[in-house]
Amino acid sequence: MKKYQIIYADPPWRFKNWSMSELAKRGEKWARKNGRSPYDVMNNEDIYKLPIQQIADKNCILFLWATYPKLQEALETIKQWGFVYKTVAFTWVKQNKVSNGFHFGLGYWTRGNPELCLLATKGKIKRVSKFVPNLHISHLRGHSQKPDGIRDKIIELVGDLPCIELFAREKTLGWDVWGNEMKSDIDLKS
Repeated sequence: MKKYQIIYADPPWRFKNWSMSELAKRGEKWARKNGRSPYDVMNNEDIYKLPIQQIADKNCILFLWATYPKLQEALETIKQWGFVYKTVAFTWVKQNKVSNGFHFGLGYWTRGNPELCLLATKGKIKRVSKFVPNLHISHLRGHSQKPDGIRDKIIELVGDLPCIELFAREKTLGWDVWGNEMKSDIDLKS
């Protein structure tokens, strides 16, 4: 199987936004409108069990998206996939789709905005640019769709290495993809 030195992943975390009694009382249409995921999600154990070791080169860097409520699970994913957490690579500050104002989600305790992309490594990866900022401010696109510019920042940071995007929603030139929303370049089975 092909090995990659850059793995970029946005796992479809399962969130428990509403109790089953709330869903039963208000209905499926309400659930979709108020936080129920419009795409297939995975439980934590299934994410942990993905055979990332099969595609990760001995020298590999992982960029893993995580929301604040799923931060603990994201750190466990890094560990289960055989990587060591290093830092937050990118903090995405979300602007509204049509204005430059900031978008605020529903949140659990406080209304959330930023989303984190964690950086973890396996083996030795060299940074080729020291000028890549971790703050990224851009407009929202589709639900849970990440900003295009992050892939460019990854390449600027570590170079044009063999790379794959896991849970991809679109094909990007130069990147292999894997996911259920498009034709995958690899067969990743646990």
